[in-house]
Amino acid sequence: MAHAESATDTDGLLLAIGNFDGVHLGHQAILRALIEQSRTQNLISAVMVFEPQPREWFDPANAPARLTNFAEKSALLTACGVERIIVARFDEALRCLSAQAFANQLAKLNVKGLLIGDDFRFGQDRTGDGEFLRAQGFAVTHLDTVCDDPATLERVSSTRVRAYLQQGDLTAAARLLGRDYTITGTVLHGDKIGRTLNFPTANIALARIRPPLHGIYGVDVWTTDGTPLTDLAQDGQAGVAGFAPNSLFGAASVGTRPTVQGETWRLEVFFPQFKGDLYGRNLSVRFLHFLHGERNYNGLDALKAGIKQDVVDLLAWRETQIASMQPKH
Repeated sequence: MAHAESATDTDGLLLAIGNFDGVHLGHQAILRALIEQSRTQNLISAVMVFEPQPREWFDPANAPARLTNFAEKSALLTACGVERIIVARFDEALRCLSAQAFANQLAKLNVKGLLIGDDFRFGQDRTGDGEFLRAQGFAVTHLDTVCDDPATLERVSSTRVRAYLQQGDLTAAARLLGRDYTITGTVLHGDKIGRTLNFPTANIALARIRPPLHGIYGVDVWTTDGTPLTDLAQDGQAGVAGFAPNSLFGAASVGTRPTVQGETWRLEVFFPQFKGDLYGRNLSVRFLHFLHGERNYNGLDALKAGIKQDVVDLLAWRETQIASMQPKH
Protein backbone atom coordinates (compact mmCIF):
# COMPACT_ATOMS: atom_id res chain seq x y z
CA MET A 1 0.00 0.00 0.00
CA ALA A 2 1.20 3.48 -0.86
CA HIS A 3 -0.13 6.49 0.96
CA ALA A 4 0.07 10.26 0.77
CA GLU A 5 1.90 10.65 4.08
CA SER A 6 3.88 8.15 6.10
CA ALA A 7 2.37 7.17 9.43
CA THR A 8 4.50 7.66 12.51
CA ASP A 9 4.31 5.91 15.87
CA THR A 10 2.22 8.76 17.25
CA ASP A 11 -0.08 9.20 14.27
CA GLY A 12 -3.12 7.19 15.30
CA LEU A 13 -5.63 7.07 12.45
CA LEU A 14 -9.41 6.91 12.34
CA LEU A 15 -10.07 5.41 8.92
CA ALA A 16 -12.87 5.18 6.38
CA ILE A 17 -12.38 2.79 3.45
CA GLY A 18 -14.10 2.89 0.06
CA ASN A 19 -14.06 4.09 -3.53
CA PHE A 20 -15.63 7.46 -2.63
CA ASP A 21 -16.35 7.98 -6.31
CA GLY A 22 -18.00 11.36 -6.70
CA VAL A 23 -17.77 12.26 -2.99
CA HIS A 24 -21.57 12.60 -2.98
CA LEU A 25 -23.84 13.48 -0.06
CA GLY A 26 -23.64 9.94 1.33
CA HIS A 27 -19.85 10.09 1.32
CA GLN A 28 -19.95 13.57 2.82
CA ALA A 29 -22.03 12.29 5.76
CA ILE A 30 -19.39 9.61 6.39
CA LEU A 31 -16.63 12.20 6.21
CA ARG A 32 -18.37 14.53 8.68
CA ALA A 33 -18.69 11.67 11.15
CA LEU A 34 -15.07 10.68 10.52
CA ILE A 35 -13.75 14.17 11.17
CA GLU A 36 -15.92 14.77 14.24
CA GLN A 37 -14.94 11.46 15.83
CA SER A 38 -11.25 11.88 14.99
CA ARG A 39 -11.21 15.22 16.79
CA THR A 40 -13.02 13.80 19.80
CA GLN A 41 -10.62 10.85 19.99
CA ASN A 42 -7.51 12.90 19.19
CA LEU A 43 -6.85 10.85 16.05
CA ILE A 44 -6.01 11.80 12.47
CA SER A 45 -8.89 11.52 10.00
CA ALA A 46 -7.90 9.30 7.09
CA VAL A 47 -9.54 7.78 4.03
CA MET A 48 -8.30 4.73 2.12
CA VAL A 49 -9.16 4.55 -1.57
CA PHE A 50 -8.24 2.00 -4.22
CA GLU A 51 -6.41 2.73 -7.48
CA PRO A 52 -7.51 1.46 -9.85
CA GLN A 53 -10.97 0.90 -8.46
CA PRO A 54 -11.51 -2.88 -8.08
CA ARG A 55 -14.02 -3.26 -10.91
CA GLU A 56 -11.66 -1.33 -13.22
CA TRP A 57 -8.97 -3.89 -12.46
CA PHE A 58 -11.20 -6.95 -12.90
CA ASP A 59 -13.02 -5.81 -16.06
CA PRO A 60 -11.91 -2.38 -17.34
CA ALA A 61 -14.10 -2.51 -20.45
CA ASN A 62 -17.27 -2.92 -18.40
CA ALA A 63 -16.38 -1.04 -15.22
CA PRO A 64 -18.68 1.83 -14.19
CA ALA A 65 -17.72 5.21 -15.63
CA ARG A 66 -15.74 7.28 -13.15
CA LEU A 67 -17.46 10.27 -11.60
CA THR A 68 -14.10 11.52 -10.31
CA ASN A 69 -10.56 10.68 -11.31
CA PHE A 70 -7.99 10.39 -8.51
CA ALA A 71 -6.93 14.05 -8.60
CA GLU A 72 -10.54 15.26 -8.45
CA LYS A 73 -11.39 12.83 -5.66
CA SER A 74 -8.35 13.86 -3.62
CA ALA A 75 -9.25 17.54 -3.96
CA LEU A 76 -12.84 16.88 -2.85
CA LEU A 77 -11.76 14.75 0.12
CA THR A 78 -9.29 17.41 1.22
CA ALA A 79 -11.93 20.13 0.85
CA CYS A 80 -14.17 18.10 3.17
CA GLY A 81 -11.44 18.23 5.83
CA VAL A 82 -9.82 14.79 5.51
CA GLU A 83 -6.28 14.99 6.86
CA ARG A 84 -4.73 11.94 5.19
CA ILE A 85 -5.47 10.01 2.00
CA ILE A 86 -4.10 6.48 1.79
CA VAL A 87 -3.90 4.92 -1.67
CA ALA A 88 -4.10 1.13 -1.83
CA ARG A 89 -2.93 -0.04 -5.23
CA PHE A 90 -5.41 -2.67 -6.35
CA ASP A 91 -3.55 -5.50 -8.07
CA GLU A 92 -3.24 -9.28 -7.90
CA ALA A 93 -1.35 -9.12 -4.61
CA LEU A 94 -4.04 -7.01 -2.94
CA ARG A 95 -6.82 -9.11 -4.42
CA CYS A 96 -5.30 -12.22 -2.88
CA LEU A 97 -4.66 -10.60 0.51
CA SER A 98 -6.44 -12.48 3.29
CA ALA A 99 -8.65 -10.64 5.77
CA GLN A 100 -6.00 -11.26 8.44
CA ALA A 101 -3.19 -9.90 6.26
CA PHE A 102 -5.26 -6.83 5.43
CA ALA A 103 -5.94 -6.23 9.12
CA ASN A 104 -2.21 -6.55 9.76
CA GLN A 105 -1.58 -3.84 7.14
CA LEU A 106 -4.07 -1.57 8.91
CA ALA A 107 -2.24 -2.11 12.17
CA LYS A 108 1.07 -1.18 10.52
CA LEU A 109 -0.53 2.08 9.40
CA ASN A 110 -1.42 2.70 13.07
CA VAL A 111 -5.15 2.57 12.42
CA LYS A 112 -6.98 2.70 15.74
CA GLY A 113 -10.56 2.72 14.51
CA LEU A 114 -12.70 2.43 11.42
CA LEU A 115 -15.99 3.85 10.18
CA ILE A 116 -17.74 1.38 7.90
CA GLY A 117 -21.11 0.68 6.31
CA ASP A 118 -23.17 -2.38 7.18
CA ASP A 119 -22.28 -4.01 3.84
CA PHE A 120 -18.52 -3.51 4.22
CA ARG A 121 -16.45 -6.60 3.36
CA PHE A 122 -12.73 -6.97 2.69
CA GLY A 123 -9.99 -9.51 2.13
CA GLN A 124 -9.86 -12.42 -0.31
CA ASP A 125 -13.39 -13.63 -1.09
CA ARG A 126 -14.70 -10.78 1.07
CA THR A 127 -14.37 -12.81 4.26
CA GLY A 128 -13.60 -9.86 6.55
CA ASP A 129 -16.25 -7.65 8.15
CA GLY A 130 -16.79 -5.35 11.11
CA GLU A 131 -16.92 -8.14 13.66
CA PHE A 132 -13.63 -9.51 12.37
CA LEU A 133 -12.03 -6.09 12.76
CA ARG A 134 -13.33 -5.76 16.33
CA ALA A 135 -11.80 -9.12 17.13
CA GLN A 136 -8.49 -7.74 15.83
CA GLY A 137 -8.65 -4.91 18.37
CA PHE A 138 -9.92 -2.09 16.17
CA ALA A 139 -12.71 0.22 17.31
CA VAL A 140 -15.43 -0.09 14.68
CA THR A 141 -18.36 2.27 14.10
CA HIS A 142 -21.15 1.19 11.74
CA LEU A 143 -22.77 4.05 9.85
CA ASP A 144 -26.38 4.22 8.68
CA THR A 145 -27.16 4.39 4.98
CA VAL A 146 -27.81 7.93 3.76
CA CYS A 147 -31.10 8.34 1.86
CA ASP A 148 -32.18 11.40 -0.08
CA ASP A 149 -35.88 10.58 0.24
CA PRO A 150 -37.03 9.19 3.61
CA ALA A 151 -40.32 8.12 2.04
CA THR A 152 -38.71 5.73 -0.46
CA LEU A 153 -35.53 4.96 1.51
CA GLU A 154 -33.59 5.24 -1.74
CA ARG A 155 -29.91 5.48 -0.84
CA VAL A 156 -27.57 8.12 -2.17
CA SER A 157 -25.08 6.26 -4.36
CA SER A 158 -22.54 6.76 -7.11
CA THR A 159 -24.64 4.40 -9.26
CA ARG A 160 -27.63 6.73 -9.08
CA VAL A 161 -25.50 9.78 -9.85
CA ARG A 162 -24.13 8.02 -12.94
CA ALA A 163 -27.63 7.07 -14.05
CA TYR A 164 -28.87 10.67 -13.78
CA LEU A 165 -25.86 11.98 -15.70
CA GLN A 166 -26.35 9.41 -18.45
CA GLN A 167 -29.99 10.51 -18.72
CA GLY A 168 -28.94 14.15 -19.01
CA ASP A 169 -30.65 15.00 -15.70
CA LEU A 170 -27.99 17.33 -14.31
CA THR A 171 -30.35 18.72 -11.67
CA ALA A 172 -31.01 15.30 -10.09
CA ALA A 173 -27.29 14.46 -10.20
CA ALA A 174 -26.44 17.75 -8.51
CA ARG A 175 -29.01 17.03 -5.79
CA LEU A 176 -27.17 13.82 -4.84
CA LEU A 177 -23.71 15.36 -5.20
CA GLY A 178 -24.51 18.54 -3.28
CA ARG A 179 -23.00 20.52 -6.18
CA ASP A 180 -23.09 20.72 -9.96
CA TYR A 181 -21.18 17.93 -11.67
CA THR A 182 -17.70 19.12 -12.63
CA ILE A 183 -14.71 17.68 -14.47
CA THR A 184 -11.23 19.13 -13.96
CA GLY A 185 -8.32 18.54 -16.30
CA THR A 186 -5.41 19.97 -18.24
CA VAL A 187 -5.82 21.44 -21.73
CA LEU A 188 -3.95 19.22 -24.19
CA HIS A 189 -3.09 19.49 -27.85
CA GLY A 190 -5.66 17.66 -29.96
CA ASP A 191 -5.98 16.95 -33.67
CA LYS A 192 -7.05 20.56 -34.44
CA ILE A 193 -10.17 19.49 -36.36
CA GLY A 194 -12.13 22.23 -34.59
CA ARG A 195 -9.87 24.88 -36.12
CA THR A 196 -10.63 23.67 -39.63
CA LEU A 197 -14.34 24.08 -38.82
CA ASN A 198 -13.77 27.56 -37.38
CA PHE A 199 -14.75 26.27 -33.93
CA PRO A 200 -11.43 25.79 -32.06
CA THR A 201 -11.91 23.87 -28.84
CA ALA A 202 -10.00 23.30 -25.61
CA ASN A 203 -9.29 19.56 -25.41
CA ILE A 204 -9.40 18.76 -21.67
CA ALA A 205 -7.79 15.59 -20.30
CA LEU A 206 -10.31 13.22 -18.72
CA ALA A 207 -7.84 10.94 -16.87
CA ARG A 208 -10.34 8.07 -16.66
CA ILE A 209 -11.38 5.18 -18.87
CA ARG A 210 -14.53 7.05 -19.84
CA PRO A 211 -16.70 9.83 -18.40
CA PRO A 212 -20.19 9.29 -16.95
CA LEU A 213 -21.95 11.67 -19.33
CA HIS A 214 -22.24 11.90 -23.09
CA GLY A 215 -23.49 14.67 -25.35
CA ILE A 216 -23.56 18.44 -25.79
CA TYR A 217 -23.72 20.75 -22.77
CA GLY A 218 -23.71 24.35 -21.65
CA VAL A 219 -20.84 24.73 -19.18
CA ASP A 220 -19.11 27.17 -16.88
CA VAL A 221 -15.30 27.03 -17.03
CA TRP A 222 -12.59 28.53 -14.82
CA THR A 223 -8.90 28.01 -14.08
CA THR A 224 -8.03 26.06 -10.94
CA ASP A 225 -5.25 28.51 -10.06
CA GLY A 226 -7.64 31.46 -9.96
CA THR A 227 -6.40 33.21 -13.08
CA PRO A 228 -9.39 34.89 -14.76
CA LEU A 229 -9.83 33.43 -18.22
CA THR A 230 -10.33 36.95 -19.51
CA ASP A 231 -6.69 37.65 -18.51
CA LEU A 232 -5.67 35.03 -21.09
CA ALA A 233 -7.70 36.60 -23.89
CA GLN A 234 -6.06 37.82 -27.09
CA ASP A 235 -7.08 40.38 -29.73
CA GLY A 236 -9.86 41.73 -27.54
CA GLN A 237 -11.86 38.48 -27.76
CA ALA A 238 -12.57 37.93 -24.06
CA GLY A 239 -15.43 35.46 -24.41
CA VAL A 240 -18.89 35.27 -22.85
CA ALA A 241 -19.08 35.62 -19.08
CA GLY A 242 -19.97 32.51 -17.14
CA PHE A 243 -22.02 32.27 -13.97
CA ALA A 244 -19.14 31.77 -11.51
CA PRO A 245 -16.56 34.47 -10.76
CA ASN A 246 -13.77 34.70 -13.36
CA SER A 247 -15.40 32.02 -15.50
CA LEU A 248 -16.43 31.82 -19.14
CA PHE A 249 -19.50 30.19 -20.63
CA GLY A 250 -18.81 27.42 -23.11
CA ALA A 251 -20.34 24.76 -25.34
CA ALA A 252 -18.95 21.36 -24.35
CA SER A 253 -18.92 18.10 -26.25
CA VAL A 254 -18.35 14.83 -24.39
CA GLY A 255 -18.03 11.78 -26.62
CA THR A 256 -16.06 9.84 -29.18
CA ARG A 257 -16.72 12.11 -32.21
CA PRO A 258 -18.27 9.56 -34.59
CA THR A 259 -18.43 12.03 -37.50
CA VAL A 260 -14.62 12.02 -37.72
CA GLN A 261 -14.30 8.32 -36.81
CA GLY A 262 -13.02 9.11 -33.34
CA GLU A 263 -12.37 6.23 -30.96
CA THR A 264 -11.25 7.78 -27.69
CA TRP A 265 -13.42 9.74 -25.29
CA ARG A 266 -12.92 13.50 -25.44
CA LEU A 267 -14.09 16.52 -23.48
CA GLU A 268 -13.87 19.53 -25.77
CA VAL A 269 -15.08 23.04 -24.98
CA PHE A 270 -15.72 25.85 -27.45
CA PHE A 271 -15.72 29.35 -25.97
CA PRO A 272 -17.86 31.76 -28.03
CA GLN A 273 -16.20 35.08 -28.79
CA PHE A 274 -12.94 34.01 -27.13
CA LYS A 275 -9.39 33.77 -28.42
CA GLY A 276 -6.46 32.80 -26.22
CA ASP A 277 -3.79 30.20 -25.48
CA LEU A 278 -5.09 27.74 -22.88
CA TYR A 279 -2.63 24.89 -23.49
CA GLY A 280 -1.26 23.48 -20.23
CA ARG A 281 -3.89 25.27 -18.14
CA ASN A 282 -5.82 23.27 -15.58
CA LEU A 283 -9.53 23.99 -16.03
CA SER A 284 -12.68 23.07 -14.15
CA VAL A 285 -15.73 22.44 -16.33
CA ARG A 286 -19.09 22.69 -14.53
CA PHE A 287 -21.98 21.08 -16.41
CA LEU A 288 -25.10 23.25 -16.29
CA HIS A 289 -27.40 22.30 -19.17
CA PHE A 290 -27.83 19.18 -21.31
CA LEU A 291 -28.69 20.12 -24.89
CA HIS A 292 -28.72 16.79 -26.73
CA GLY A 293 -26.82 13.54 -27.22
CA GLU A 294 -23.81 13.15 -29.48
CA ARG A 295 -24.76 13.05 -33.16
CA ASN A 296 -23.13 11.37 -36.13
CA TYR A 297 -23.32 14.02 -38.87
CA ASN A 298 -23.07 13.29 -42.57
CA GLY A 299 -19.71 14.95 -43.23
CA LEU A 300 -17.78 17.95 -41.95
CA ASP A 301 -20.12 20.56 -43.47
CA ALA A 302 -23.07 19.08 -41.59
CA LEU A 303 -20.94 18.86 -38.44
CA LYS A 304 -19.99 22.53 -38.73
CA ALA A 305 -23.64 23.52 -39.19
CA GLY A 306 -24.61 21.37 -36.21
CA ILE A 307 -21.98 22.94 -33.95
CA LYS A 308 -23.05 26.43 -35.06
CA GLN A 309 -26.67 25.69 -34.12
CA ASP A 310 -25.61 24.16 -30.78
CA VAL A 311 -23.73 27.34 -29.88
CA VAL A 312 -26.74 29.48 -30.83
CA ASP A 313 -29.06 27.31 -28.73
CA LEU A 314 -26.75 27.26 -25.72
CA LEU A 315 -26.23 31.02 -25.77
CA ALA A 316 -30.01 31.42 -25.92
CA TRP A 317 -30.34 29.15 -22.88
CA ARG A 318 -27.75 31.26 -21.06
CA GLU A 319 -29.75 34.40 -21.80
CA THR A 320 -32.88 32.86 -20.30
CA GLN A 321 -30.93 31.97 -17.16
CA ILE A 322 -29.50 35.47 -16.90
CA ALA A 323 -32.97 36.96 -17.35
CA SER A 324 -34.43 34.69 -14.66
CA MET A 325 -31.78 35.91 -12.20
CA GLN A 326 -32.68 39.57 -12.66
CA PRO A 327 -34.80 41.15 -9.90
CA LYS A 328 -38.45 41.52 -10.87
CA HIS A 329 -39.98 44.98 -10.59
